[in-house]
This record gives sequence, structure tokens and C-alpha cells, in this order.
Amino acid sequence: QLQLVESGGGLVQPGGSLRLSCAASGFTLDYYDIGWFRRAPGKEREGVLCISSRSGITNYADSVKGRFTISRDNAKNTVYLQMNSLEPEDTAIYYCAAVRQPAVMCYRKSENYAYWGQGTQVTVSS
Repeated sequence: QLQLVESGGGLVQPGGSLRLSCAASGFTLDYYDIGWFRRAPGKEREGVLCISSRSGITNYADSVKGRFTISRDNAKNTVYLQMNSLEPEDTAIYYCAAVRQPAVMCYRKSENYAYWGQGTQVTVSS
């Protein structure tokens, strides 16, 4: 069974940092594009960033450029989302998602992704 499990969410003060993890089981993550998405209260789900399995090219939303980074640890079959300089507007449930596709670019559109984790809550508040 293919499964993604996020962890690492929590409460952090504005300006703080968190690292989210997305661990895969049942498949090898390095063959899949990985996207991180978030859904804030009362808002649509947003594609935050993604990384291509074929090229390693990343694709970031403007709202997180310079603050968030994505990385892979293929040995651990895990992808990480490092979030720095967090703002209250970053408060949301964060999801990782995976898809195997032939393009060298990844896409931050949720309909492109086949497998999803259950989400982890990130709250940025003083």
C-alpha cells in the first residue's frame, strides 16, 4: 500500500522555523515528483512548492520564495520542507503529495498528484 505520512507540524512564533517531513512507504520516493500544499482556514488549497524527480528542479510559490526549501533524503525515503521566517499567514494544514510523471518540471497543481498524506497542522502565532 502506497502511503505518505507528514510530521513536524506545531506551534511556532512569527519569525521562527519548522521542518516538516514526508515519509513514504510502499514506494520509492526518488522516482516521484513531490509537492507540498497547504490549506489555510477559509481558503483554497495552495501549491507551495514541488521538486521534480527527473531534474531536481524546484518550483516555488512567490509567497514562500526565499523562506521555504524542499529537499530529499532518498536513503530515508523522505522529503523535507524547511520553513524559515514563518509568518502568521503561513498558518495552515500542510500536505505532501506524490506523482510519477515524465516531465522534467514539477507542477504545483493539486490535480496533478496521485498520492496524498493526511496533513500536519502548522500554526504561526505569538
